[in-house]
Amino acid sequence: MYFANFPVIPYDSVGNGDFKLVTNLLKRVAVRSKIKTNVLIFDTYDVKEGETPEILADKLYDDPELHWVILLVNDITDRYHQWPQNQNQFLTYINDKYSNVDATHHYEISQVSGDTTIKIDIGTDNTDYPTASVITNFEYEEELQDEKRKIRLLDPAYLGAFVAEYEKLMGESLL
Repeated sequence: MYFANFPVIPYDSVGNGDFKLVTNLLKRVAVRSKIKTNVLIFDTYDVKEGETPEILADKLYDDPELHWVILLVNDITDRYHQWPQNQNQFLTYINDKYSNVDATHHYEISQVSGDTTIKIDIGTDNTDYPTASVITNFEYEEELQDEKRKIRLLDPAYLGAFVAEYEKLMGESLL
């Protein structure tokens, strides 16, 4: 369903004048900023362990093929690196990335004015802030995963209008 809306363009891959029609995978449509900030049409959601965009689309829209709506609404273009990993994927990833997952990644201090729950990354040297908290490689990567879990879901009442607008915008130009 998603790729069916992409335009086809003539493309000469070799440069010999033999053009073939190919799907233009580079065509993109973005959700307008004004729409993104409308809290009435979106719900916030924390992705649970093992949930995929297809599972969520099936639960929410009764159609796993509408997974692209969830990805588009959340500006996710790479579901393998921008979508939260399951526990096994996460452990494999950090063990491959770091020789020591418990080593210091950086130090943090609490902001002293305004919202004191905000943490400030002071880098890998805590000489100027000896009481700074150590953040390990594991904790750092876990925080990144937790941020990826926070997504927005389009209210099903607006799905038809959203898909229609997407199809209209994708069909407006050849490129």
